[in-house]
Amino acid sequence: MYPKEDPIRDLLRKRGHLVKLRTSLIISLQNIISRNCGLRLNVNKVKELKKNQVSPLLEANDDLALAGDVSKEAIDFLTRKIRKIEGVIVEKVEVKDSYRYLLTLPGVGKILALTIMLETGPISRFAKVGNYVSYCRKVSSQWISNEKAKGKGNKKNGNKYLAWAFSEAAELGRRYHSGARAYYTRKMQRTNFMVAHSALAHKLARAAYYIMRDQVPFSSEKLFAS
Repeated sequence: MYPKEDPIRDLLRKRGHLVKLRTSLIISLQNIISRNCGLRLNVNKVKELKKNQVSPLLEANDDLALAGDVSKEAIDFLTRKIRKIEGVIVEKVEVKDSYRYLLTLPGVGKILALTIMLETGPISRFAKVGNYVSYCRKVSSQWISNEKAKGKGNKKNGNKYLAWAFSEAAELGRRYHSGARAYYTRKMQRTNFMVAHSALAHKLARAAYYIMRDQVPFSSEKLFAS
C-alpha cells in the first residue's frame, strides 16, 4: 500500500485544485467578454499578471467592468499561489531517475511528470502493466459477454489524479507529438474522438509503467508501431 499521507504529494494535489478554480474563473470571464464584446480573449492574456487586458474591453459598462476586474484579480491571485506551490515542490521534492525519463513521454511536462511520479509511488507495487493501467483508470470497467454488455465495475477504483494526468498527456501529446497524433488519427478513423483519446491515454499509461520499471526513456517506435 502507498502511504496515505505525503506532504509533497498533497501539496501537488492542492495545486491541481487551484488550477481547476482558476480555469473556471477564466472560462466565466471569457464568456462575459464573448457575450458583451463579441470577442474571444486568449487564455494566456487572461492569466497574464503584468498587464490587465480585461478592463479596456468592458469599460463601457460599470457593472461589467467591476465583474471583469474582480474576476481578473482572483485569477491573478490564484496564479501567484500556483506558482508559489510549484516553486516549493520543485525545491523540496526528491527527484528520481524515473522523473527525468517520464519527461520524455509525449505530452508530459514537469507538473505531469511530478504528478505521475508522486501518485504512482514505488512502481514495484504493481506486478504487471495491466495492474498499473487499471490503477490509473485507463481500462474499461464494462463487463462484456458474447459481445453484449453485462454490467459495469466501479469506475472510481484506482487513482483519479493519475487518470487526470494521463488524460492531459494524451491531449497534449495529440497536439504536439507526431507519433501520438498519428496513432490518435488512426483510432479516430475507426471509432470516435472519445475512444481515440482514451486509447491514447491507455497507451501512455502503459509506456509510463515500463519507463519507471526499467528506468529507460520513451521509445516512439515501440509504443506506436501498431
